Amino acid sequence: MSDFSAEFSLRPKEMLLPVGTGRNKLYIGVPKETSFQEKRVALTPESVALLINHGHRVVIMTNAGEDAGFTDHDYSEAGADIAYDEKKVFEADILVKVAPPSEEELDMYHPFQIIFSPIHLPTMKTEILQELMKKRVTAVAFEYIRDENNTYPVVRALSEIAGSAALLIAAEFLSSAQAGRGILLGGIAGVPPAKVVVLGAGVVGEYVTKTALGLGAEVRVFDNSMYKLMRLQNNVNSRVFTSAIYPEVLEKELIEADVAVGAVHSELGRTPMMVPEELVSKMKDGAVIVDVSIDQGGCFDTSRITTHDEPTFTKFGVVHYCVPNIASRFARTASYSISNVLSPDLLKIEAHGGFDNLIQNSAGIRHGIYLYKGTLTNRHLSERFELKYTNLDLLLTSSF
Repeated sequence: MSDFSAEFSLRPKEMLLPVGTGRNKLYIGVPKETSFQEKRVALTPESVALLINHGHRVVIMTNAGEDAGFTDHDYSEAGADIAYDEKKVFEADILVKVAPPSEEELDMYHPFQIIFSPIHLPTMKTEILQELMKKRVTAVAFEYIRDENNTYPVVRALSEIAGSAALLIAAEFLSSAQAGRGILLGGIAGVPPAKVVVLGAGVVGEYVTKTALGLGAEVRVFDNSMYKLMRLQNNVNSRVFTSAIYPEVLEKELIEADVAVGAVHSELGRTPMMVPEELVSKMKDGAVIVDVSIDQGGCFDTSRITTHDEPTFTKFGVVHYCVPNIASRFARTASYSISNVLSPDLLKIEAHGGFDNLIQNSAGIRHGIYLYKGTLTNRHLSERFELKYTNLDLLLTSSF
C-alpha cells in the first residue's frame, strides 16, 4: 500500500480553473460636457444597455444626455449608475467624452486612466498634455481611430452631419434676417443661384456638395486628390465643376463666391492653410466662410475658433463661421453616430483580454493613441508643443 500511495501522489492531478471571472470587465465613466456649449453625449442609452448586458459597469453624470434628449431615467433603465458628483464619474478606469480634456478636469484624472475623446488642436495646451503625461494617462483621439476599411468612422459620421449642416448654416447667414446679402442659395427663375466653393472632396465636401446641389446652388469643388474628386462626382451623381488646387483658378472662384466651405481633413494633425489672408480680403462683402476644418486649425488664414453663443465674426467684410463642433447643433443625431462607433470598440477591449492586448492586435485603435501611459506618441503634437516623442510601436514592442 505504501508503494501504491507513493506512486499515486506522483501522478498529475486535475486542477479546477476559474471560468468567467469577469476579470476583463470594464468600468466606464461618461461625464457631462461643459466646454464649447457641447450638447452631445458619448454613449446613448441603447449603447449603455449593450455594455451592461456584457457585464460592464457604466457611471454617467446626471443630465449628461439632457441636451441630446436622453434623460437620467433612460440611462437608469438601461442599467447605468447615475452620479451626482462628477468626481464619481472620473473614478472610472475608462472615460468616454465628446469634448477634449480640459484644464478644469485635470485634477480629477487619475493615474493609468484611459480616455476616449477628440482633440481640438487650436485649444490644446502644453499644460494639459504635460499633466496627462504626469498621471501616465492613455489618451485615444477617437477621430483618428481607423476601421477595417482603413477609414475614420467617427470622422465620417460627424462629417456627414457637418457637411449637410454647413450649407444650411451658410444659407442662414446669407439671409436678410441675419443682416446678410439677402441671397437665396438656389435662386429662382430669372435670378441666378449662389456660387459655393468647396475646399476638400472628402466626406464633408461630398455632403456639402450634395446639399448645395439639392438646394439648387452652383458648386465648385477643389482638391489635389484626383481619386477623391472622381469619387465625389460618382457619389453625387452629377458632373459638378472639380479642379486641382491651382492658385489662379481657386482665386478666381473665391472672388466670385457667395459661400466658401473649408472641408479639408488631415491625417497628420494640422490642416494645411489653403487660403491666405490676402485672398480672403478680395472676396465679396457679405460672403460667408464656413470653416469645418477649424477643429484641426482651419484652412483659411483668417479663421479662428468661435462658439455656438457667438458663432461668427467678420473680417474684410466676409462673415466667418468657425465653430469646431458643428455637429453639436444636432446633438441627438450626433450622439447616436459617435456611440455607434465607440460602443463596439469598448466591447473589443474585453474580447481581446484588455486594452493592451487590443491595441497590439488593432492597428486602427492604435492609430488613435496620442498618449500611452504618459508617453507622447503623436509626432505632430510633439513638434507643435516641443515635447519628447516616442514611437508607439517601439513602446509596445518593449512592453511585451
